[in-house]
Amino acid sequence: MRIEYDYDTCIGMFQCVAEWDAFQEDKDAGKAILEGSEEVEEDLFVREVPEGAELDAKFAARACPVEAITVYDDDGEQLVP
Repeated sequence: MRIEYDYDTCIGMFQCVAEWDAFQEDKDAGKAILEGSEEVEEDLFVREVPEGAELDAKFAARACPVEAITVYDDDGEQLVP
């Protein structure tokens, strides 16, 4: 399972931070940061979801009010949102 995070779309509500500790607040930028991710395109960050964190990742994606977070299964099928 992998998670994609669109930094540019983020509006800094930090609801993802409350759902999964892989997201951290960057109060200076007013946006979240996805720890352990790699920037694959400008402002698009991707990381694998560790075993045992799948529900947290899904909850983080569902909690985002602007759908800046997307979760995909191992086959590339979009799970959330």
